[in-house]
Amino acid sequence: MKLIIQIPCYNEAETLEVALNDLPRQIEGIDEIEYLIINDGSKDNTVEVAMNWGVNYVVSFTRNRGLAKGFMAGIEACLEHGADIIVNTDADNQYCGEDIETIVRPILEGKADIVIGERPIDQTEHFSPLKKRLQHFGSWVVRKASNTNIPDAPSGFRAYSREAALRINVVNEYTYTLETIVQAGRTKMAIMSVPVRTNAELRPSRLFSSMFGYVKKSMVTIVRAYVMYKPLRFFTYLGFIPFICGVGIGIRYIVLLCMRTANGHIQSLILASMLILLGVMCEVIGVLADVIAANRKILEDIQYNVRKMDVEKKREKLSD
Repeated sequence: MKLIIQIPCYNEAETLEVALNDLPRQIEGIDEIEYLIINDGSKDNTVEVAMNWGVNYVVSFTRNRGLAKGFMAGIEACLEHGADIIVNTDADNQYCGEDIETIVRPILEGKADIVIGERPIDQTEHFSPLKKRLQHFGSWVVRKASNTNIPDAPSGFRAYSREAALRINVVNEYTYTLETIVQAGRTKMAIMSVPVRTNAELRPSRLFSSMFGYVKKSMVTIVRAYVMYKPLRFFTYLGFIPFICGVGIGIRYIVLLCMRTANGHIQSLILASMLILLGVMCEVIGVLADVIAANRKILEDIQYNVRKMDVEKKREKLSD
């Protein structure tokens, strides 16, 4: 059983060694532990620090491509190098390295394919009261969208089995954390959460420049992921409101017409027709999107099999 711990990095020379030193060297049930960093276009000596420390693999981008792209590049590289379990953690040492054993244990025991570390958000001192509320609200929205019970959706401290890693698809360029949960929940992957600890803050978060920007991007990510996996339901809900409003206005016009007082209310009839038409159009779009989603599922299965064969070929070459 081989575990590879991956760390996305962007100008992390000052904190990377601290994070690497905190990682475990052995875990019961794991035969081999290796370490990989994703150098996301760093302009400092992040790679030099990593190589001096002794990481096994480095995936480098010539320019910064964002957290989601870096995460997926790391997943691909870990699979190619024979990982049975992949753990993703942060370069700022936010998470306690000893808890890696905690998040891989459910995978080793066959209880889950994806395990997400639940941070003690309310007890984390460097989280402002507003951030704590937004973290709870965002996780609640993700739970509703994904039909899961993950209490800390934005947590980047997580473990994936090889099977789950082969099936991951991230189309968002902002972050992988929310989209992968929605995908896992809607495709019935075995996903669970375990409590983990956090360390003192070494540097401010670089994922967002403002709280408003973070909330806006997160909501767009959640809605987009939900539309991808449940398009018919989304567009049905979206079209329900104008359709009902249109029917209500239409009934009002019919009542006025029966009472012979409909003169001067022709605008209501036009508005009712437009709203009903808008509702029907949303439903039609939902049906078409649902057909596209069905095709996407077929393409995901094809991608899974192609990726699996490609990874196995590369693993064979590496072993030779």
